[in-house]
Amino acid sequence: MIILGYNGFGKAAELFARLYRATGTDRHLLFGHDSAAALIVDGTLVAAVEEERLNREKKTSKFPSNAIGWVLASGGITLDDVDLVAFSWHFSDEVMDRMIGEITSDDALSPSDKFAGLARLAETHDALFSRDAILADFLEHTGHRLEPNRLVQVPHHLAHLMTGHHLAGGRDAAFLVSDGRAEWLSAIAGEIRDGEPRIFDDLSIDSRHSLGMLFSVVTRYLGFTPNNDEYKVMALAGYAPPPQSNPLLDHVVTRLPDGTYRIPYPASAVPAYYALFDRLFDGAPDRREDFGFRVRVAGAAQQMVEVLTAAQLGVLEGRTEQSRLVFEGGLALNCVNNTKLLEGSRFTDMDVSFGASDVGVALGAALHAAREAGEDLRAGTSPYLGPEFDRDDILAALDKFSRQVEWREVAPDRVPEETAALLEGESVVGWFQGRMEYGPRALGNRSILANPRFPGMKDLINERIKQREPFRPFAPVVLEELAPEVFETGRKTASPYMTFVFPVRPAYQEIVQGACHVDATARIQTVTDEGNPPLAALLRRFHELTGVPCLINTSFNVAGEPIVCSPVDALACFLGTEMDHLVLGAFLVRRSAGS
Repeated sequence: MIILGYNGFGKAAELFARLYRATGTDRHLLFGHDSAAALIVDGTLVAAVEEERLNREKKTSKFPSNAIGWVLASGGITLDDVDLVAFSWHFSDEVMDRMIGEITSDDALSPSDKFAGLARLAETHDALFSRDAILADFLEHTGHRLEPNRLVQVPHHLAHLMTGHHLAGGRDAAFLVSDGRAEWLSAIAGEIRDGEPRIFDDLSIDSRHSLGMLFSVVTRYLGFTPNNDEYKVMALAGYAPPPQSNPLLDHVVTRLPDGTYRIPYPASAVPAYYALFDRLFDGAPDRREDFGFRVRVAGAAQQMVEVLTAAQLGVLEGRTEQSRLVFEGGLALNCVNNTKLLEGSRFTDMDVSFGASDVGVALGAALHAAREAGEDLRAGTSPYLGPEFDRDDILAALDKFSRQVEWREVAPDRVPEETAALLEGESVVGWFQGRMEYGPRALGNRSILANPRFPGMKDLINERIKQREPFRPFAPVVLEELAPEVFETGRKTASPYMTFVFPVRPAYQEIVQGACHVDATARIQTVTDEGNPPLAALLRRFHELTGVPCLINTSFNVAGEPIVCSPVDALACFLGTEMDHLVLGAFLVRRSAGS
């Protein structure tokens, strides 16, 4: 059986801009962001790619026409061969009733405001959410008239759960899924046994009280882009100890005994939140970009997330006998919190996948449809599901840039040796190998690598290459076998997807200082010979040459752009920055003299 999964609405950006003013700073606050496509053939996940990597529009919400085209072409099939198409949203009659109730029960709205809200919801339903609208959207962007019985609509949080469950090996586990909002909920919890999920409904939290959305409001308040820059707030929090007294926990969020919580205003009430935050933090418009002020507010927001999710987990622990936890959804990208959640719980392990954010729901929708159809799913854990380019593709790209670069080809087994020698000094190297990784993290096939030993390396990469804020840290990539020696990994034996943060052991803090955050922690990626042979060989040779056990690994892009996908993308990014070298498959590339 062949199953196509996807996420993304063709009209979302236009509709949300017009009806809900989701433009500018708020441009990512819409349904269907991070559009993508995934393909399952006979129970095996064989291909997946985000639309942004192909259309080059970061965090795009557009219908994933290019992504669908690529995953089908990679399997040598057409839409006529596809048995089921799984979509990662399901606005059922019950969901729509809930969404109508959100409007009509809001005492802060006047009757005319409620009528206007209902009119906007009706137009959104007819243009985006309804089954007819989804079928029409598919036809418009693919030219293929999908038979209604071949469309499977999967609730958004269930798609998140299926992604995490499958990538964790398909084993029984407890689960927590938490994000900005799905159809009308923002968080669910429960357990999964023999592939069957059981949601504990009393632990669900509706979107009106979304922790993810509240964190996004704080992100916006500090001058960043909500639903995009939350990791910047997480990074800023590391510049000071956790607050002794937290205004957000004391005066904003109401914690309940059952592990749930309430927030005072909907996330759309930006002026009300700004006034509240200004009062609580002694803030003002001209102070919100002050570094010390940002650190103080970020620390409170980070602690708020940690305290509230720990309370959710504490209640979940008492409701399940499972020893493992799957955590998915956008809030699971808060990797500082992830480690604390695991270490503060009774769970023996916790899995957060490379598809924890909304990029993952295309996978999860397809996985759910496959399970419901009786397919025998073959659990896979590799994130390398995207496009791959052969020698001829690379040569064609090099020829296109022949006036600006020069290159030499080496034997494939010499690439790790040659690259390790380049990285022995202060060089920064673009590393482009194999199939593109899936998800928001660069996991070693589309990466920028550097030696973390040099004191100024973090500032150099931030300023001259990534072109981003100087306070942001970089992640180390390390052989799995060496990780416990360098980092205090606690209960984790592996962290292959950069979804956990660990303290750097004192003996290594100077040795890996470029990959060590100001609070002496690091968000690590562990690598094995089986998982990524070229990268593992490079790390092993680099360690032999230098005694340094890891490399800085950051995504191969500059601020505001998607991670590079093709050799042409890689060359353009290389030439637009001050990277020293580019390793493009088996080709070692540098700028031409005088260019």
